[in-house]
Order: sequence, then C-alpha cells, then structure tokens
Amino acid sequence: MRSWFALIVAPFAALAAQSIMYSLVTPSCASQSTLHLHAVAVAALAFTVTLALLARSDWKHHHQPKPPDDDAGDVRTTRRFLAMAGTAVASLSSLVVLAMWFGTWVLSPCFPWP
Repeated sequence: MRSWFALIVAPFAALAAQSIMYSLVTPSCASQSTLHLHAVAVAALAFTVTLALLARSDWKHHHQPKPPDDDAGDVRTTRRFLAMAGTAVASLSSLVVLAMWFGTWVLSPCFPWP
C-alpha cells in the first residue's frame, strides 16, 4: 500500500509545491522575503523523500528469493515491481522539488522578466 502512495501522491505533491510556490512569488516580492517559498520547498521535499523511503522499505520487504518452482507472475513479483516503480517515481519527484528549490535560491522573486 505504501508504494501506491509513492506512485500517485508524490508527483501530485511536486505539482502542488510548484503551484503554491508560484502563487507565493508576488507576496514574497512585496515583502522582500523568500522564507515562505523555502518553507514550501522544504515541506514538499521532506514529504516526497519520506514517500520514497517508504516505498523503498516496501521494495525490500517484497524482495525475497523465490522458490525454484514458483511462477514468475505471482502476487509477490507484482508487489515488488510496484514498490520499485514507486521508489523511482517518488525519487524523481524529490529531484523535481529539489530543482525548483534551487531556482528559489538563485533567482530573486522580484526578477524583472522581459
């Protein structure tokens, strides 16, 4: 079940962080403070990393050697694949949030765009 959260919720968390950070640019420019932008990025990064770690633990839990006469398409193989995919998707979402946070560090919220 933890791998489903990583598969579905982690990309939505990255997208929500992008939307929230974008909506906070104007108030951050008005107050000349990027504290709220950094807080959203930290929260989203912590959430997506936690989901990746939960999916990784689920992957390790289902990564047990199979008996030689076991069928290749059993439930354990499917759960292991979903846990592996959830780990990858949540890790990629964490990298996306980290990249958005890097832009917050480098650029000013009042940067004049042409």
